[in-house]
Amino acid sequence: MPTTVTMPRLSDTMEAGTVIKWHVKEGDTVASGDVLADVETDKATMEMQAYDDGVVAKLLIGAGDRVAIGTPIAVIAVEGEDASSAGSAKPAAAAAPAPRAAASTDAPVAVTGTVVMPSAHADTGARARISPVARRMAEELGVDINSLRGTGPGGRVIKRDIEAAESRKGSGAVAAPASIMPAMPVVATPAPAAASSMPVVAGPGSREVAVSGMRQTIARRLVESKSTIPHYQVSMRFNMDPLLELRKMLNAQLEPQGVKLSVNDFIVRACALAMAQHPYFNASWAGDRIIIHGEVNVGVAVSLPAERGGGLVVAVIRNADQKGLRQISLDTRALAEKARTRGLGPEDMMGATFTISNLGMYGVDNFTAIINPPNSAILACGAAVERPVVRNSQLCVGTELDATLSLDHRVIDGAMAAEYLTTVRHNLENPATLLV
Repeated sequence: MPTTVTMPRLSDTMEAGTVIKWHVKEGDTVASGDVLADVETDKATMEMQAYDDGVVAKLLIGAGDRVAIGTPIAVIAVEGEDASSAGSAKPAAAAAPAPRAAASTDAPVAVTGTVVMPSAHADTGARARISPVARRMAEELGVDINSLRGTGPGGRVIKRDIEAAESRKGSGAVAAPASIMPAMPVVATPAPAAASSMPVVAGPGSREVAVSGMRQTIARRLVESKSTIPHYQVSMRFNMDPLLELRKMLNAQLEPQGVKLSVNDFIVRACALAMAQHPYFNASWAGDRIIIHGEVNVGVAVSLPAERGGGLVVAVIRNADQKGLRQISLDTRALAEKARTRGLGPEDMMGATFTISNLGMYGVDNFTAIINPPNSAILACGAAVERPVVRNSQLCVGTELDATLSLDHRVIDGAMAAEYLTTVRHNLENPATLLV
């Protein structure tokens, strides 16, 4: 039977999506992995891919339409199938956000134990969800679909799962068990206060701009962060001359390999190593306890162009304390390019335990940033600026960078913040320590 394509959940907090652009039209032939549309979520504009081979029989919504997740948006059929009745239900428009209960997937929740993402086949008595193309392939190849973990939407078994199973069968390999990923624990918090009811008077020449789903989410989460986390700031100034000299030398040596290290790559490495030394900077507040995370995952704020909805996303460099400068540079550039062209997937944005926001490339000298929950700290970095300095009792010109930590006072005290920044400063002012 024809396959109905529904609005997928492309982020952990997504409730609805907007089709910004269709890349296919009715009658087009598509293969598994082809891009069907650009979809705006609450966090970014991302590509939606086909999970089956076939022909686009119907497009059920138009570009610009916003619908709830799970709503039918297209129908894909194979040759000879009748798609006249598929997807006939009227698409459900995205409803206004409901009042957020403590158990909402978008709202912070109180953790009473280890929370895990459900396995694709948690209900062992249920019939395996599988696409028609994958079912035919499984029957032809003799693959037991009940033993597979689907990688499609909602754990659905799709074509590539059958191909992978056949490959494993041929080599004698055993399928790996489904991974279980703990959800990020955070404390329960009340819903933010309603926006002011003060009327806005539009003057001559004013115009209205619709607020995107991502911008709405940014606004909601930042209000929550400032309303529920006791922020305070600690600043420190770093001597950047040794680092800039080392960076210049390394980039000259790495240029033939197409590698160019940025100042931010050094900052990510310095912060990650300092987090390993100061574990409370790799922690989250969880109400009656503090969760110290096992992995050092540094989030890097990436600005998006207007054509992808604008705003910011946080790309995650995983196990940053275990990666060298070259790998951090490659990961950061790849994630930033993906964010600005195709959109980051949930796996690219989940799990950050500390965040760095750098506006130095725009010429900003210093600023403060708002904590990205459930992190306990965020480092705001300005530009490396030449200024008069006193070194060895002599007045000279030096290059310095101002950095400001915003901190959750429930987790990190002022003395702890000063010790952490001192470690970061030592790493940056003695950059050879970042090479080992």
